[in-house]
Order: sequence, then C-alpha cells, then structure tokens
Amino acid sequence: MTWDEKIKDFEIFLRFERNFSENTLDAYIRDIKKLKDYAVGYLENTGPEKITYDNLQEYIFNLSKQKFSERSQARWISSIKAFFRYLLEDEIRNDNPSTLLEGPKLGLYLPDTLSLADIEKIIEAIERGSDLGKRNHCIIEVLYGCGLRVSELIDVKISNINFKENYIKVVGKGNKTRFVPLAQYTAKLLKEYITEVRSKSKVNKKNEDTLFLNSRGTSMSRVIVFIIIKELTDKAGVSKKISPHTFRHSFATHLLQNGADLRYIQEMLGHSSITTTGIYTHLKTEELRDVILNYHPRNSNIA
Repeated sequence: MTWDEKIKDFEIFLRFERNFSENTLDAYIRDIKKLKDYAVGYLENTGPEKITYDNLQEYIFNLSKQKFSERSQARWISSIKAFFRYLLEDEIRNDNPSTLLEGPKLGLYLPDTLSLADIEKIIEAIERGSDLGKRNHCIIEVLYGCGLRVSELIDVKISNINFKENYIKVVGKGNKTRFVPLAQYTAKLLKEYITEVRSKSKVNKKNEDTLFLNSRGTSMSRVIVFIIIKELTDKAGVSKKISPHTFRHSFATHLLQNGADLRYIQEMLGHSSITTTGIYTHLKTEELRDVILNYHPRNSNIA
C-alpha cells in the first residue's frame, strides 16, 4: 500500500460519501500530501499504515515553527484526523494514531466587515462607463447584495436568475441549493449588464449560460475576482484587509444590525448550522456593549 493509493481512495471517499465541496476537498488532500512528503523525506518513507502518534506530533510541531496561523494548524489536524479515521473505518489500520492530537486553542474569529460608506467608496472607484466596469459593478453588488461565496458567484447561471420573482438559485457547498432574494436595485443592474454588456461579449460554447465572463469568454476564476477587489479597494483608499468573503460578512452583519432574524440569514448564507451564522451575533453584541458603555447612566461620570 502506498501513500498515493490511500490519498486517492480518501479523496474519492470525501467527494462521494462525505459530499465535500471542491475547495474543502482540495484543502484536505493538500494537507495529507504534505504529511506524505514529510513521511517520505524525514521518516524513512513510513507508510500511512505504520505512522505513529509520535511521528504525527513531531510533524505538527515542525509545521508550527513555520509561523503558520493557528487556524491553518487547526485545519491540518482536522485533515489528519479525518484521514486516519477513514483508514480505521476502511480496516487499513486497527488503531488511530491521530486520536490524541490537539489543535491550538482558537479565539473567537470575528470576520472583517465593511461599512456601507466603505462599499459606496469601492463602487465609486469603478469606471462604470466601460463594459468591464459594468461587469465589476455587478460582481460587487451580487457579492454584497446576495451574500454569495466567491465560488458561487463565478458559477452563477443566467438561467438560474428569476427576474419575475427576483431571486437567484444558488448551488453552494455540498451541492446544496438555496434561493437568494434579489433587491430591486441589484436585479436592475443585472438586467442591464445581461442586455447591454453580456449580450455583446465573446462567449465560449461551454459558458453560454455563465453570468460573469472573462475577456476570453470563459468563466472567471476565484483569483481574478480577488485581484479585481484588491485593485478597487486600493483605488478607493479603503485600508481594511478585504477579500470577496468580506462582502458576504458585511451582507450578514448589516442584515442583523437592521433587525433580520438569524434563521433567515442562515438560509440566505447557505449555512447548514445556525452555529456558523451565530458568529454574527458576536458582532452585534460588541456593538451593544459600546452603546451601553457610551450611553448608560451608570457609566456617566457623576460630579
């Protein structure tokens, strides 16, 4: 049995039995391939059926010295645990050497958000007179107005947009489908983009139904969307660290701040668990704390 064989089997298991999304699947497989490289290079080519808890601990310790974030370290351990659980269930091993591995203690992760003023600044930085600018304007509005993941954005199909009822059918993580409402403003921009810009674009036959296209007429990559947003935020003078996901966080946070129910936000984000969406309640709690500290009479200085 070789590492490559078991990694391939693990990939098939995650894809078809666990229904992992492509991005999560890629991350897990990449993590296990790093472990394989370590076993081949530093553990005298020890196979996955013989590697020990001490070997794994030493590997994690060596990685931790390379100044990776605690969240990255936690994911490595999660990947390793999943791999050896799979080997145990598949009866390749009769023990699980990863059982006692412990990840770093993670503090509460509060995602960065943009204010409405920040978003308006970014939109103002777009050259909206050009076809490219109109496309990029739509990209920003769909990310912020619909709370899509970047992987969902680049996969939106024109046939999945219902302008009569104003919603987008989105296929998210684990191939789960959800229907996200379209604001009138966002729907109007999309209609104009499709009729005035998209209809004139050179389109690759495979991407005839894809909403957002690159200059070659094929679907856009995640990297290109990151670059577009980086260039726009730099031009707008917004100094926060921003990615496409920041607009998704802002979408959820602004909804919550304006009184939307957390369950509805969960549905629109496509979170399988309310616990994941619950991170946004911490943002609201911080806001409430500031209000209390600033305005409650008990915190006023009494002469």
